[in-house]
Amino acid sequence: MLHKNIKAIYFTLLASALTFTANATEVGQAAPQFTLPTLQQGQPTALSQYAGKVVYLDFWASWCAPCRTSFPLLNKLHEKLKAQGFEVVAINLDEDKTKAEQFLKEIPVAFTVLTDAKGEWSDKFVVESMPTSFIIDKQGVVQNIHHGFTASDIGELEKKITELLAKK
Repeated sequence: MLHKNIKAIYFTLLASALTFTANATEVGQAAPQFTLPTLQQGQPTALSQYAGKVVYLDFWASWCAPCRTSFPLLNKLHEKLKAQGFEVVAINLDEDKTKAEQFLKEIPVAFTVLTDAKGEWSDKFVVESMPTSFIIDKQGVVQNIHHGFTASDIGELEKKITELLAKK
């Protein structure tokens, strides 16, 4: 009898895992719509506010070493392309917002930084590594998912973003 119960539990867990994976945000899907507070002022900001723009949506944390590399490069890219309709929106996942604030004192950025301390939206986007980024086109569709970050990644990311900015 115990063997049957274990088998039933196993298949229930397997089915749950497959369902969770099937709901992952994927290239070609509309990005899940959210409203989150900005890190420092707590002002509600919705993804829908960026409709008609190309968005680099970046999930990050203060303890993430690759984020220390990505933030200055993303900030430069944002400054370079924002007049063409490009936005970087970074979602911090630290439970303690003071750690994120300290990170931003060390590495200041001009792009929007939101907070998701409960990880609700990182779960909906199925973020499994830090940083994980989603390039979203002007219609709100995910066009690229990028895991991790090294300085050499910025060239390829800029190429993809520039191509999306050129599309009507």
